[in-house]
Amino acid sequence: MLAVGDRAPDFSADTDGGRVQLSELAGKRVVLYFYPKDSTPGCTVEACGFRDAHEEFASKGCVVLGVSADSVRSHSRFSARHRLPFRLVSDSDHAIAEAYGAWRQKTLFGKKYMGIVRSTFVIGADGRIEAVYDRVKVRGHVGQVLANL
Repeated sequence: MLAVGDRAPDFSADTDGGRVQLSELAGKRVVLYFYPKDSTPGCTVEACGFRDAHEEFASKGCVVLGVSADSVRSHSRFSARHRLPFRLVSDSDHAIAEAYGAWRQKTLFGKKYMGIVRSTFVIGADGRIEAVYDRVKVRGHVGQVLANL
């Protein structure tokens, strides 16, 4: 897991709005949030929270990017259905989640499996991690990130 002060790993990936490369966002703050799956209850609440606060993030000079292992096609449907004003990154090989430490072992009903652990990273304009939110609880998370910016 990355820590405050670490350099954010660069990545280039497809999104529902074209290709994105983190290093091309240098000079801007980036709120990079990892979530398990499009169109699931918790992930929908979280995405809609970021949607509803989009103007506030923009006013603070932040770009929001959501990351999951879902396909670009799935992201496009999810984004259109909920009118998301930010891009969703397709991390189908889990390389981005692994680089950020968000791809970890999870347990559900006693069964262990690998998956995305809901987490958020605030990346400063200098490319360094400013804040880490690990094992995020959806309710209140967006407000917490905003308050800490």
